[in-house]
Amino acid sequence: MQVAQRIVVAGGGTAGWMTAAALARTLGKTVAITLVESDAIGTVGVGESTIPPLANFNRVLGISEADFMRATQATFKLGILFDGWRDGTDRYFHSFGVTGRDHWSAGFQHFWMHGKTQGRDEPYDDYCLELVAAMAGKFAHLPNERMNYAYQLDSTLYARFLRTMAEGDGVTRIEGRIDEVELDGENGHIAALQLDSGKRIEGDLFIDCTGFRALLMEGALHAGFDDWTHYLPCDSAIAVQTDNIAPPVPFTRAMTHDAGWQWRIPLQHRTGNGIVYCSGYLDHDAAEERLLGNVEGAVRTKPNRLRFRAGARRKQWYRNCIAIGLAGGFMEPLESTSIHLIQRAVLRVIRMLPAGRISERDVAEFNEQQMTDMLQIRDFLVLHYVATERRDSPFWRLCADLPIPDTLAQKIELFRETGRVFRKNEELFAENSWVQVMMGQGIIPQSYHPVAGKLSEDELTHLLGGLRQDVAHTVASLPAHGDYVARYCGASQAEAA
Repeated sequence: MQVAQRIVVAGGGTAGWMTAAALARTLGKTVAITLVESDAIGTVGVGESTIPPLANFNRVLGISEADFMRATQATFKLGILFDGWRDGTDRYFHSFGVTGRDHWSAGFQHFWMHGKTQGRDEPYDDYCLELVAAMAGKFAHLPNERMNYAYQLDSTLYARFLRTMAEGDGVTRIEGRIDEVELDGENGHIAALQLDSGKRIEGDLFIDCTGFRALLMEGALHAGFDDWTHYLPCDSAIAVQTDNIAPPVPFTRAMTHDAGWQWRIPLQHRTGNGIVYCSGYLDHDAAEERLLGNVEGAVRTKPNRLRFRAGARRKQWYRNCIAIGLAGGFMEPLESTSIHLIQRAVLRVIRMLPAGRISERDVAEFNEQQMTDMLQIRDFLVLHYVATERRDSPFWRLCADLPIPDTLAQKIELFRETGRVFRKNEELFAENSWVQVMMGQGIIPQSYHPVAGKLSEDELTHLLGGLRQDVAHTVASLPAHGDYVARYCGASQAEAA
């Protein structure tokens, strides 16, 4: 009988405990899982805004949504409100839903654009249920999962929630700081972790969840790093928590300033705030002063300063080590993708887990899929910076001149010329996301698909009017988001403290 494979997770936080919990819940006693973390080493802990696939991840693990939301003080999220990204005074919304109703040959935007040529001037936004509900501050679960949503949560509490679950499923947690990563002299694989206590932790497969430090993947194995700061120049962030001053809204805000942007994320018990900036155009003290001057509600925590470099580890799986989370790379939190990349990596590890000897084919496939995910997300983030009319500060003038990856340039020009968007290789961001952001940033198609012109004036009126009326009617029937959260998963004041 084969001995249970020994998997060692280095580091806790969201990445470490998502990994340990998923492995333990999915594989049970077929593997022996040890997680090493030190209470003396803090975690980044600012991944508060998520995207819809997290709901599927929790369902796969058999997690009750209401219990999860209560434990993490979570609220619902229907998308992101972007303030000032096109010209400094504008706003648009990137929702999680679909807009209108697509035809198999063309997206809804083509029919909406044809309607504009026929004198219909209703905003594109009016046809998206999630968007209209978000701006009205409303939410409810709808039949047939009609409402697409994610969560705004306390990531520290999420890690704590997952730790309880993982330890209940047999994960062994060892407290300690990693002093040395011991390599096998014959094959260069990791043989063991030496802790400051003198304890030695052996393993067959090691998961690096040590954050930006990447103690295993970079510190010991020197896997290399692709720097993307020439595409994404922001390199610093400061986070702070404040008291709520109003019921939480079901969306995150991303508000520009002259050297980057600022976030605001409402949870049940507090609001998460942060400023993202390029240190070449704004020094850290000035950034902190600006952040504290723009928050709403009393400040609850000391500002947490972070430095980062946009980019990806060249190999996410190298030898017998897999990097997950910040150890594998980082792109700023503009579209709330950090926890999603953890989730994708964890599920891939489960699918490709070696039964014995590690297959180099698995390694190559894992690395290709991870890099594809990161490149596609990178392009979507770059879009927000390069598709701008802002020239009002040195930072925004820099953004106007940023290089554009060829893959992104193709997507932009295809949409500009034809109104078309194509989703490739299970790409995270679907057609509606690209359409909302590109039009929100001022990229308007010059033409539309001829199939839209086949509709008579009466047919077009029936289609557009019916869709818009259905959205408005549904939203009118929804409860206020804060009231719904309180009934569904509200935490007690004792829990909130």
